[in-house]
This record gives sequence, C-alpha cells and structure tokens, in this order.
Amino acid sequence: MKNSAIPGAIFALLLSAVLGALIGWASQGWLGWAVFSAGLLWQLFYHLRHFVLLERWSRQPGLTTRLQGTGAWDEVLARLYRHERALKQEIGEARHNANMYVAAGQALIDGLLSLDPAGHIEWCNATAEEMLGLNRRTDLGQPLVNLVRHPEFVRHYHQGDYSRPFSMPSPADESRVLSLHIVIYGGKRRLVQIRDITQSRRLDEMRRDFVANVSHELRTPLTVLSGFIETLDGLDLDAQERQYYLKLMAEQSTRMQRLLDELLVLSNLESSPPPPVTERVNMTEMAAKILRDAQALSAGRHRISLENEGAGDLLGSEPEIASALSNLASNAVRYTPEGGEIRLFWQVNGNGARFTVEDNGIGIDAKYLPRLTERFYRVDRSRSRETGGTGLGLSIVKHALYRHQAHLEIESVPGKGSRFTACFPPGRVVS
Repeated sequence: MKNSAIPGAIFALLLSAVLGALIGWASQGWLGWAVFSAGLLWQLFYHLRHFVLLERWSRQPGLTTRLQGTGAWDEVLARLYRHERALKQEIGEARHNANMYVAAGQALIDGLLSLDPAGHIEWCNATAEEMLGLNRRTDLGQPLVNLVRHPEFVRHYHQGDYSRPFSMPSPADESRVLSLHIVIYGGKRRLVQIRDITQSRRLDEMRRDFVANVSHELRTPLTVLSGFIETLDGLDLDAQERQYYLKLMAEQSTRMQRLLDELLVLSNLESSPPPPVTERVNMTEMAAKILRDAQALSAGRHRISLENEGAGDLLGSEPEIASALSNLASNAVRYTPEGGEIRLFWQVNGNGARFTVEDNGIGIDAKYLPRLTERFYRVDRSRSRETGGTGLGLSIVKHALYRHQAHLEIESVPGKGSRFTACFPPGRVVS
C-alpha cells in the first residue's frame, strides 16, 4: 500500500534494530543497545505526537485548517481530513434537501400531517395547523385523536380502512368542510392529507339547487298553461272569459320566455371569451337609457332620477354592462312600493367608476345579503313571483361585472331601502 503508515513504522523499527545490532557487534558492548533504545524512543515519541494531534482534532473535527502530519502519518491524516470534508458535505446536502422538502410541505395549499406508529403528531405544515386548529409548539408529540375528537373521525382512524377520504367540519371553523385522506407509509406511520372542500360542496349544492329550481320554475307555468288549455278545450266559454284565460296564458308564456332568456344570458357570460379592453361604451347615453327604461317599467308609480358626477366612459362589452346595470334599476322598481323614490348615480373619479341604484323600498335583512347573487335565490319567493322576478337578475349582474374586473357592493336596511353599487376599476375607465 503506497504511503501507508504501517509499513513505514515497521521499516523504521527494523532500521533501528539493524543499526543497533551492527553497532553492538562493532563495539562489543552496551552501545548497540543504547542506539536501539534511542531509536525506539524516537519512534514512540514520533507516533505519540501524531496520536495526540489526532486525538485533539477528533474531539472537534474542523475543516478551516487542514489536518497535517509528517512522514508516514501525513497520508493517514490527509485521508481522515478528506473523509471528514466529504462527510460534512454530504450531511450539508442532506440537510439542505430536507429543508427544501419541509419548505415544499409548508408551501402546499393542502394540509399535511405525519404521525408516528403510535399515532402521535411528528410534523404538520401551517395549513394543517390552521385547518385543524392545532399549535405546533404544544401539539407536536400529542395523539391526533386527542386533538381532533370528531366521533366519526376517531372511528374512521381506528378502523384502519383508509381507502376513501373522510369528510367532516373543521374543528377550527364549523362553516368549513374538510376532507382527510390517511395513507400508511414506512411501516406503520401515517400521512394525513387535509383538503378544504367547502367551495366544491357549495358548488355541488348550487348545482343541485339550480336543477331543482329550473325544473320548478318551468313546471309552474307549464302546469298553468296545461290547465288553461284543458279549460278552453272542455268548456263553452264566452268571448270575455276566453280572452281572460288567453291573457293569463300569455303571461305564463312570457314568464317562461324571460326565464329561458336569462338562463341563456348566464350561459353566454360563462362561456364567452373575455370582454374587449378597447371597445368604448358611452356611459352618458347608457345611463340615460337605463333611466328611461326604469321610468317605463315604473309607469309613473315611482319618482326616478339620475345624477352624473365626473365625466368618463367604460371599456368593455356594451351588452354585458347594459344587462348588469339595467338589472339593478329594474330590481329597484320591482321591490320599491308605489310612491317610493329611486335614484341613479354615475360617478367617475381617480379610483374608477361607480354606478349606484338607491331606493327607499322594503330593504333586505343583513343575513340574506351574502346569498343575493346566487341563482334563483329569493328572500321572499311569493313577492318575487308577484313582481315577475326570476331569481337570476343579480347572478347576471355578478357575472357581467366579474368579467370586467368589477364587483357589486350591497347595502340595505329593512324598512328603509337598499343601495346597489357596481364598482369598476380605473383600468376599465376612460375619460
């Protein structure tokens, strides 16, 4: 072995013995033993010195200065130094990779939580902490079922069948619905993936409600029409009675036509390409037209006015913007009692543009406001049918505004009136 310390040490000892023997033979006395002993002591001192150097370095291995020796020890110490350097480099890379994995876990939008074989929490990311209401400083090392005590989840955890995810309300916020999927790995360890499915649940409910509402809304006028047709066909009616029934049939037919038209508008809003950002919409003319249409719908039953503040137009789709703003005005006419006042405002300033419809009508309780833009949602179903509402108007407003990066603000006080404001960003306003 090249530059090995063991052959070198053996050679030095043999050399001392040979020299001692030759000198002893030549001097015929103790001088040979003295030379041999001196060589042996020098070898012991040499190796002891390097051993002490190695022992001190091994207490706290460092890479700032190279571990150096002399003679045969130099290669031994150099190999130790290289090995220590390579080992620290590997440890540094492993630690870096581990930190990256932890950072990736923390960045996940889903909650992630790992359990040891006994079911104690080993690690969790911030999302899991927030979803389950945990505290990493105090809850690490605690059994998960002691912290998440939903009875169905505890049963699901202990039964051991994790082929399907488990859904439950969030312990931190019961309005949120969580889906927990448990995966066994590394023997008996468990990985818990937590996903917020509140929005998907709401969308499923809205889809089911939508189908049920459309069926109901269409069934009612169809039933009425069918009944009137049977009446006209089976009874001998005079001209006045026949005219009365035909008028009711026309009203129901118009109601169905309006419902289908608004469903088509919603469908087009959801499937059409984004509205143009270069097409200019003359808002002075549009506001004036909305005023005329509201006055025509009111037929003199309300005081309706329009005020303009600042000058400016919008960039976007004129039919979509007109549909949204007209719906706000027509809703105010329908839900404001006779003799009430409706005020329209078109305002432009450095923060964008606002179209406001304000009335002193019946108002809406605050608890109903978050759901007003849902399809077919009505605070008072009987009143909506009396006024000819379909329950789709504010949904159309919401979608049309969203496509123009705008939003709807709603303020209302029961018995005092409501204020609906379409807020457009500066990027959609041109002076």
